[in-house]
Amino acid sequence: MTTPAPASRSAADRHGYHHGDLRRALLNAAVEAIEESGATAVSLRDLARRAGVSHAAPAHHFGDKAGLLTAVAVEGFELFADALDATWERTGDFAEVGVAYVRFGLDHRGHFEVMFQPALCRTDAADLTAARARAAESLRRGAALLAARTDGGDRQIATLAAWSLVHGFTALQVSGTLPLPADADPESVARQVTRFLGR
Repeated sequence: MTTPAPASRSAADRHGYHHGDLRRALLNAAVEAIEESGATAVSLRDLARRAGVSHAAPAHHFGDKAGLLTAVAVEGFELFADALDATWERTGDFAEVGVAYVRFGLDHRGHFEVMFQPALCRTDAADLTAARARAAESLRRGAALLAARTDGGDRQIATLAAWSLVHGFTALQVSGTLPLPADADPESVARQVTRFLGR
């Protein structure tokens, strides 16, 4: 008896839509769409098409585009905090946390684009506020160490300086406007930059 050839994977299969996990499939489709065309070009109708579900499904789960992008931002900040915390636990080195920041932006471009654009999201959403605060705390811990090494010991200024440095580097790299040689490794350059701040 001949074994039938496996059916081709549907869009829903590609996005992990199994046994009713439609929300996950839609979030995956949203991140993919953002990486391709940017957050402003995302539409609920296109996400439904990508996930292979009815046009009404995204609105059922997220309400509207702002609700969808808020969910993307929440997930992004949670993943971001996980990455920063893991680096802290592994290295205890604030410079390496800065490198993890850059790595996250490069590996999660879709999330990164939405996370720092409050006009796209419901900024008063409780889950977004909590996720953002958790990620910020990882940066504040390192800034406290950085501030202790400065003459004034100003933790607020240290936090601002560190965040501006790594976020600016990441945003420039993600947008393709950072003037690095084609063969340069962004993480290696980021490591040099973050260690320069810590001198």
